[in-house]
Amino acid sequence: MTPAAIRTERLAKTYVKRRALLEMVLKPFAPSEPVEGLVDVDLEVRRGEVYGLLGPNGAGKTTLLKILACLILPTRGVAEVEGRSVAGGEAHVKRSIGFVTADERSFYWRLSGEENLVFFARLYGLDAPAARRRARGLLRDMELEEVAGRQFMSYSSGMKQRLAICRALLHDPPIVCLDEPTRSLDPLAAKHLRAFISRRLHGEGGKTVLLATHNLQEAEEMCGRLAILNRGRVVRQGRLEEITAGLPGRDQYVITVAGGPPPPADPRWTLETGPQSDGTLRLTVAIERGGAALSDLLRSLLAGGGTIVACSRREAGLQEVFDQMDDGRGVA
Repeated sequence: MTPAAIRTERLAKTYVKRRALLEMVLKPFAPSEPVEGLVDVDLEVRRGEVYGLLGPNGAGKTTLLKILACLILPTRGVAEVEGRSVAGGEAHVKRSIGFVTADERSFYWRLSGEENLVFFARLYGLDAPAARRRARGLLRDMELEEVAGRQFMSYSSGMKQRLAICRALLHDPPIVCLDEPTRSLDPLAAKHLRAFISRRLHGEGGKTVLLATHNLQEAEEMCGRLAILNRGRVVRQGRLEEITAGLPGRDQYVITVAGGPPPPADPRWTLETGPQSDGTLRLTVAIERGGAALSDLLRSLLAGGGTIVACSRREAGLQEVFDQMDDGRGVA
């Protein structure tokens, strides 16, 4: 049986909380407080898929990626990349993974972008001519050719992020782990990068992509399957429709009405209204589940003299999942 690209089983990471200097002086023998970064995380990322990691700050996304990239070791549990444990097969794992982080300190600021890439390519074992060819090809792919000779310190945040992606691809790994790759990019650059990941890395290159992001639209657009982490635990995982299935709360509808006033206030629904250029009224409706509330709303619109031009149900998305987490309800 072909091993998964990435597999974790009951993976956990516990940190020791740093103590303030005054506390260490006043209580030198007090035990340090443990902080759980990951708790019993079970994941399986298949070869050739784009898999999303979502969650609020501190949920454990970056900790998981760092374990997979062999930057930190787990406290307990199993983490495997291409069938090899991160604890025992570090050399194989590092050859299999390209890790993109937003940490700019890992580049040499006085070297140019191309010089940085050539340096890191030599660390991967490429000879000087091969390193230059690989660096220039990646700079071209990421549209950085014009600034390749400029010092890294002069790069914008977006350029630095794109150079980090170039570095992760120097050894042509089968798996790419991306930690919020579009965070520093403007909307147009972010759009181009998403297209590059989907078309070039995943589509043409056949690479497995593990994407940690806060951008819910980005995750819905790019990822075939996802996992949502909260406080170090996986609270939901699977395809988008599996994650959002059975969410309690309200259904979302978009209703377009010609003529007539908005319906009266009712605790069973909340409305956002917006007039359209053609004179119709567009209602974005959050309504209690069950047929009675929707039927009463439609009757009130008709009773006010309006004509219902269109009514469509909006499928639940990741935002609804995070809304529940924010409300303290959690997700089953």
